Amino acid sequence: MSSGHEHNGEAGGHHGHYGPRVLPASLAAPEILSAWRMRALIVFVVATILSVFFAFSHEGKNHILRAYLLGYMICFSFAGGGLAMLMLQYVSGGKWGLLLRRPLEAMTRTIWLVGLMFVPIIFLWKHLYQWAAFPTAGAVAQALSNHAVTLEQALTLNAKRAMLNPGAAIFQTVFIFAILLLFTFLLNKWSLERDADPERGTEPSFDRWRVKFENLSGIGILIYVILLTDGAIVWIKSLDITWYSSIWGLQFLVGQGYAVLALGILTVILLSRFEPMKTMLRVTEQHDLGKLAFAFTMLNIYLCFAEFLIIWSGNVPDEIPWYLNRIHGGWWYICSLDFICHWLIPFCLLLSRDLKRNKQKMIWLTCFMIFARCVDMFWLIEPNFADAAGNLHIIGNIGILAYITVPVAVISLWAAYYMTQLQARPLINVNDPHVEEMLEPEHAH
Repeated sequence: MSSGHEHNGEAGGHHGHYGPRVLPASLAAPEILSAWRMRALIVFVVATILSVFFAFSHEGKNHILRAYLLGYMICFSFAGGGLAMLMLQYVSGGKWGLLLRRPLEAMTRTIWLVGLMFVPIIFLWKHLYQWAAFPTAGAVAQALSNHAVTLEQALTLNAKRAMLNPGAAIFQTVFIFAILLLFTFLLNKWSLERDADPERGTEPSFDRWRVKFENLSGIGILIYVILLTDGAIVWIKSLDITWYSSIWGLQFLVGQGYAVLALGILTVILLSRFEPMKTMLRVTEQHDLGKLAFAFTMLNIYLCFAEFLIIWSGNVPDEIPWYLNRIHGGWWYICSLDFICHWLIPFCLLLSRDLKRNKQKMIWLTCFMIFARCVDMFWLIEPNFADAAGNLHIIGNIGILAYITVPVAVISLWAAYYMTQLQARPLINVNDPHVEEMLEPEHAH
């Protein structure tokens, strides 16, 4: 018997192997989400308590702040990237989007929480960004005379002050989240209205809503790319005020897709143990989701390696130090770990057709991909600071372990709210032409 038929036997249960299946009577999220949310909150409390102890270690407070930025950026990747992926699905169509739509909508509804998470960074950002520590020309001149900044950093601080100063950074951040919240509100509101459409299930209803979502999502993707580029520059790239990159925003966009697909696939497969996702998730759609994750993995590799190759070959003094800081000394091991975890392992494993169709293996792989994204963010953030070269030695510098506990605390808190939002709506959008198609039995391939 084919794997597809085996899956139908498991997923369809009493619906049989050969006839069309039917939607369960209830499309509500399973109660198990409440237990998962409680576990996430317990992890949040434990990780927070552990993080407090690191605050009393050498440079512990600085490590906690930097680690908090890492956790914040991962949560923003899920929330903002979920919005981008949702709009991409509306523009491109496809059965894969029907399975991910509710999880993606739940991710988008956490955007306001991620916005609140940025507030502590505002109060403490003079410890992160030189443009916040030296916001005026006079402060920059004083820092230069005290050797707190180099001449290149001083010149760049003055040149970029129009964009990189505390007031402008707050305005840009508020503007970014305001626009994202607007798109989130409209897409989530229309999603409920589509299911409540009196003409649901008819061709005119399908076409009307499809056009409506496409018109908003098409321009929305373009706007999101612009906003993400701006946010990535302010929040991450400006940690090194002298660093320039023309594809930084695109790299972050693809990285977000990588993380969002990992979380989305993980969510769908875990929920497929229960109704209604148990009936809806077929091997075909799981395989398609795996192929999409593979595509984002390849694109992520291409963009990051292409930029490295161009900059390394050019060997320009203004550009090459950024990479030198990330491969010299102990950072070579982190760079290698990033390459192996973030690129090599997912790429090699997702080549396997059988692995993409195996639920248990995909659970482990998607969890690993989320971990790899955190490693990559650590590699992007920590080497920007002058003391980074000696921070990889745990002995005498135990505060560096905050890079484990703080992101775990932040991401666990976000995950608890994500599961709350996932419970708030039915897991399946019923007014979609792909519903009937996905209830058909699979055939051997």
